Amino acid sequence: MSAMEWFEAPEYWLSRLVLQRALAAIYLVAFVSAALQFRALIGERGLTPVPDFLRRTPFRASPGLFHLRYSDRLFATVAWGGAALSAAVLLGAADRVPLFVSMLMWALLWALYLSIVNVGQTWYAFGWESLLLEAGFLAIFLGNEDVAPPMLVLLLMRWLLFRVEFGAGLIKWRGDPCWRRLTCLYHHHETQPMPGPLSWFFHHLPKPLHRVEAAANHVTQLGLPFLLFAPQPVATVAALIMIVTQLWLVASGNFSWLNWLTIVLALSAVDGSPVAGTREYGQVPPWFVAAVIGVSALVAVLSWWPVRNLVSSRQEMNRSFNPLHLVNTYGAFGSVTRLRHEVVIEGTDEEHVTEETRWREYEFKGKPGDVRRLPRQYAPYHLRLDWLMWFAALSPSYAAPWFTRLLRKLVENDPDTLRLLRVNPFPVDPPRHVRALLYRYRFTTRRERRATGAWWHREPVGPYGQTVSRGAGEGP
Repeated sequence: MSAMEWFEAPEYWLSRLVLQRALAAIYLVAFVSAALQFRALIGERGLTPVPDFLRRTPFRASPGLFHLRYSDRLFATVAWGGAALSAAVLLGAADRVPLFVSMLMWALLWALYLSIVNVGQTWYAFGWESLLLEAGFLAIFLGNEDVAPPMLVLLLMRWLLFRVEFGAGLIKWRGDPCWRRLTCLYHHHETQPMPGPLSWFFHHLPKPLHRVEAAANHVTQLGLPFLLFAPQPVATVAALIMIVTQLWLVASGNFSWLNWLTIVLALSAVDGSPVAGTREYGQVPPWFVAAVIGVSALVAVLSWWPVRNLVSSRQEMNRSFNPLHLVNTYGAFGSVTRLRHEVVIEGTDEEHVTEETRWREYEFKGKPGDVRRLPRQYAPYHLRLDWLMWFAALSPSYAAPWFTRLLRKLVENDPDTLRLLRVNPFPVDPPRHVRALLYRYRFTTRRERRATGAWWHREPVGPYGQTVSRGAGEGP
């Protein structure tokens, strides 16, 4: 073995190519999502404005360029600039420039998105935000067509995938007993945050198949991650099985880019040489070797905190141990809700509210509302308000910082807020009053579906918060 054979992995050239292009595509979706939604959510007049957040948060707690100055115009420039750079990398620009410039392009993508996430507050408090940042940081050191893929970075990507899968498996096994009884999927397809167009059909699969789903999940998340570090072709087989299970999750619901990014990470373990052969590369620059070794040492040191979390009986899900979102801990659905509740928002243009008042319903793009509307497929795009409305139904205190303000925005017919919705029942003049009601939702049975054409059945539970009226003022 030559001095550099331990470092280079030319047989992974195709896997790196697809991995980098796919990661750039996910970056593109993330930046576009931020650009199209930020004004209503975190803009200067948003539900939780960035300027208010920056006044109470020091730079060391949320590093990013917006601590230097914030304006909605600057945020839009960052988001659309990140989208343009992502598109350029997706089209191969990072392979047509010198290695150092390629690394700077990936580093800029990471820094721009870090700046967004670190001012995004509750709207960006999802595990897949940290996952994208961690994967994006490692991608800086994957190299381009000038050098062979560095094996150390491929192993770091597998270590990241290990934490995603094994962390999710452990949190399930330690959490809700229904995972150990293999019964969680009796409920999950119906109660998950954002059902997709096939979720109704998944929910109505036979219960024995639901038990097989749960058992297969345990095998995939608790057993296969260890095989990612086995010799080939074992690692490739383990990665391909993970990819298949992630595609099953893609079909069954909307989880933003979580599943797609997990698939991307799995490519780091796929040896494509039996299909695509091996490429020849020139000498690796010593400074690049030093950079890769340095980042590997950094990840090794920072891994202490997620490893300690994994072995702890009080394991946490989706936590970053540093403000740069490097080497995080992951996990999902340690508990599964048995009942689905939805917050439904209504408005009226009548001046006085009586028992005969006619209320008209606002419709969201992704979350359940109209019982006859088949849930749509939005992932990998992330509908942030729709997701938080699911949490709002679970816990009114969770939504307290922004929910009443949302109703006030609707009373004003705020255009930025209305762009986040599918249907505004007051397209000309704003409503005089807006209220929220809590409903219990469930999927219809096959018989109910044939008789009514509805995908959902819902029953009112009661009011959710207070009615907001035009001209009533901000208030607490």
